[in-house]
Order: sequence, then C-alpha cells, then structure tokens
Amino acid sequence: MDTKRLILFIALSFGILFFWQKWMEERYPQIKTPATTASATNGATPQAQTTPGQAPQDAGRLQRGQRITVKTDLFNAEIDTNGADLRRVELLKHGMVDNAKKPFALLQDEGEHIYVAQTGLIGEGLPTHKSIFTSTQTAYQLADGQKEVSVRLEATGPDGVKIAKIYTFKRDSYLINVKYELVNGSAKPLTTSAYYRLLRDGKTPEGSGGHMGATTFTGPAVYTDKKKFQKVEFSKLDKGEATYEQAAKDGWVAMLQHYFASAWIVSPTGLPAVGGANGVRYELKKLPDGLYSAGVIVDLPTIAANAKYETSVPLFVGPEETRVLNTVSEGFDLIKDYGIFTIFSKPIFAVLDFIHKMVGNWGWSIILLTMLIKAMFFPLAAASYRSMAKMRKLAPRMEQLKAKHGDDKMKFQQAVMEMYKTEKVNPLGGCLPMLVQIPVFIALYWALLASVELRQAPWIFWITDLSVKDPYYVLPVLMTISMYIQTSLSPPPPDPMQAKMMKIMPLMFSVFFFFFPAGLVVYWVVNNVISIAQQWYITRQIEKADDDQPVKLAKA
Repeated sequence: MDTKRLILFIALSFGILFFWQKWMEERYPQIKTPATTASATNGATPQAQTTPGQAPQDAGRLQRGQRITVKTDLFNAEIDTNGADLRRVELLKHGMVDNAKKPFALLQDEGEHIYVAQTGLIGEGLPTHKSIFTSTQTAYQLADGQKEVSVRLEATGPDGVKIAKIYTFKRDSYLINVKYELVNGSAKPLTTSAYYRLLRDGKTPEGSGGHMGATTFTGPAVYTDKKKFQKVEFSKLDKGEATYEQAAKDGWVAMLQHYFASAWIVSPTGLPAVGGANGVRYELKKLPDGLYSAGVIVDLPTIAANAKYETSVPLFVGPEETRVLNTVSEGFDLIKDYGIFTIFSKPIFAVLDFIHKMVGNWGWSIILLTMLIKAMFFPLAAASYRSMAKMRKLAPRMEQLKAKHGDDKMKFQQAVMEMYKTEKVNPLGGCLPMLVQIPVFIALYWALLASVELRQAPWIFWITDLSVKDPYYVLPVLMTISMYIQTSLSPPPPDPMQAKMMKIMPLMFSVFFFFFPAGLVVYWVVNNVISIAQQWYITRQIEKADDDQPVKLAKA
C-alpha cells in the first residue's frame, strides 16, 4: 500500500508539472499582433496629442527615419532620428533561438515583432517621440581601450529652446545612460516633464515556453520601495483591470520576457532617485494596433530664462544574468522569473553559480551541485536505505503471511504491521529519498528554466545547450536505465499490480524526461547513480552484519 501511495504521489507531482503549462497558457494567453502593426511602420503617422501632465497619446505607430548605428562590445544598436528612439538592439553575447551564431535581437521595429524604447518631453512645441532630431554623424563605434561612446541628437523647441538627447554606451555594461540637455533660450521660465517608455506588442517570444509544464512571464512590471515588485499581465491591461503603484519617489519600470528584459531605472544603485522630491508617475497602458506601453513620467524643475538643465535616466537592455541584475537597482533581481518556487530556486542557483565560478562549465557545475545535495542528505538517505534493505529481507515472510491470510486483506495488513513493529522496520522509510528529491528537483527545474546563464551553454560532446532537451535522447535513456537498476534494488511489493507498476515506472519517467532540459536530466542521472552506489553499499553492510552475527553468537 505504501508503494502504491508513493507511485501515486510521483505521478501526481509530474501530472501537476505536465498540466501547469496549459493553465498558464490560459492565464497568460499569447496575444497576436494585428497585421497593421508591422505595415504601419511605413504608413503615415498621425500628429501626437499632448494632454497636460501625460505622455502624448497616439496609435503607437512607428515612422522610419534616418538610422544611426552604434557598435560596442555588447551591442549592435540603431537609433532613429524620428523621435531619437532606440529602435534596434542586438545582444552580441547571446544568439538567436534558431541560430546561436546570429546576435539576439531584443529590440526591433521591423518584421513580426515590435519592441522599442522611446522618450520625449511634455509641453507645447517640445520634441516628443514623433519629432525629428539631427545628428552630426550616422555611425559610432566603441574603440579598443575606449570606456564609453556617446551619441548626441538635437532638436529645437519653441522660442529659442534647444534640446539634446544623448545616449551613452559604456564598455561591459547593459545600462545605457539617456540624458536630456535643455537650454532655455527664451525670455521666460520653462516648465516641462520628461517621459520614458517601452513600447512593444503582446507576443510571447519564441522559446518562452517551459518544458512539459511551465511558461515564463511576458509583460510589464513596476517596482517601488513601498509596493515592491508588481507584475501586470497584458490581459489585465486589455480589460482595464491593472493595479500597480502609479506615483512614487523611486523604483523602475520594465518589460519582461523569458531570459531578457528592458527597463527605465528611476533609482539606479548608488545614485539618488531621478524624480527627487517630486517623485515620478508610472504609466502602463494598452495602445491601438495591439501595442502596449510601460513608462514613467518625471517632472523637471522649472528652468529659468537663459539657463541650462540636464537630467538622466539609465535604460537597461540585456539578459537577466544574476550578477548583472544585482548591480542595477534595488529589487531588480526579481525580474528573473523563478515562478512560485523562488524561495527554493534562488538559493539553489546561487550555489550553482558559486560552483561555476570555480569550474567554468555549467554541466560540471550541475554535477558538483548534485554531489553536494546528495552529501547533505546522506544521513537521511542512509536511514532510508537501511529500512529498504530490511524490508527486502522480510519479503519472503510477507509472502508467507499473504498465503496464510488469503483474501482477508484486513488481517494481512494487521499481520504485516505487527511484523514491522517486531522487526523495528519503518515501511515509510524507503520513501524519504524520493520525497526529498521532488522539491529539490522542482526548484532546480525552475532555476534552469529561468537562468539565461545556461541558455546555449555547452557541456560536453553533443550537449551544446543545457537549457534544451538532449537532441539524441542519450541522457533520458541513461536515466531510464538507472531507474530500472534502482527499482531492482528496492524491496518487491507483495501486490502483483504494485510490482508491475514499479517495473513500468522508469518508463513513465523517461517519457517526461525526453522533453526536459539536458541540464535537468544530467542532475537526475547523476543523482540516480549516486543513489545506486549508496544503496548498494548500505545493503552490503547490512547483509555482512547479518552474516557475521551467528559467528559472534557461537563464539559467545
């Protein structure tokens, strides 16, 4: 009966994983962007309408102007003179899903996916994301030995007001500093606000689905010191049901997807909040043409006549690497989506990352992490294996009890329990290793699913990406074999049906693992091999002790 419960528990656990994705797909449906979105990039653009205190309201359409290219050690970027928008960013150290040698395009304004960073000023005649800017050159490159490169774009405002937007790209940094330089050449004070937004469609990026049971979050998020991390589903924006802190003195606003993110940082690490005493206003909204906006509005101090004022807001565009996120802003590491298992997955990945710093290979790091976990739980495993070894020795007596009581299951169960009590055997002891492994397994699953560090990370031979399934299914086959060996070492259940279930359980497991990330299967194979060695050793010790006992009694 205990074995049957164990099998049901395992089947239920994997069933939950299997159907989790279906539930998540219903909760976070993939939103199709209308065909007009892509074609609108070349269409006529309506004039932006400015509402006092708000960013300009428009259809979110993108008009293409002259392009300014920027090449650094981390980016291939394009800035459009129309609005001085950051229209395209390729991450040079990360490959596309279908071609690892081609840089991953996170921001883009062409094709089937729209995702750009826009800024502008609020005020009559001031440049918005629809205004035309000019630049002295069309190509910039971060030269060897150079720490940063700046791109300056200029526009004119009313009554002699001059505006410059300056992008500064720094070496080895996914933070792009975006600075406004305002010179009030008029004879009267200038009052304005600056808005910063991320504009994208609601499509779920390719490769964002989990493996047999999980889907990562895609959509906007806001973080403030008061309300902390607040994710908002696109579906909530569609229905007008989004709830988040709209006014604060700190924080950041982001667009999140699997492995990658972009964010406007109001309170960068080590620097005062951009909004100062006046604070900022966060704004998440749905736009026409299937687009969504996640932005922040910063009220600037009044600029006196003939005075100059500068303000900067960093823009993060890059991978969700833990070491990078921890340096950006308070709470920014929360964008790495570990799902509901964060409390377990986060420390597991921290240990895995620490090991990786020493060995430099994620595959070997997973193996060492597995060995460490097995060492930590060895006392518990040893007690369980001793219990299983004793139950294995009691198997013949159990068969005798079954023959004695026939179909009277009640008396049979009572006799079995009495035998366990007499022999001091815990029938649940053999279940403990599996019960311990399941939460660790699920936590590691989410850690691997969320970690861009393992994306396209090779191990050995044919395993060139630990975040996807084994292309030749060698690891799942090895895992199935190891489970068959483990089953043979376990005490056979008295019920023939349970015995059959125990034999087919490895095959049931292998069906799931054929689709799991290779890194996770590596963990399970190594875990099984160590478990087999531990169980064999402890069983031999018990058998040896029993063989020596008659000799000791004779001598006595």
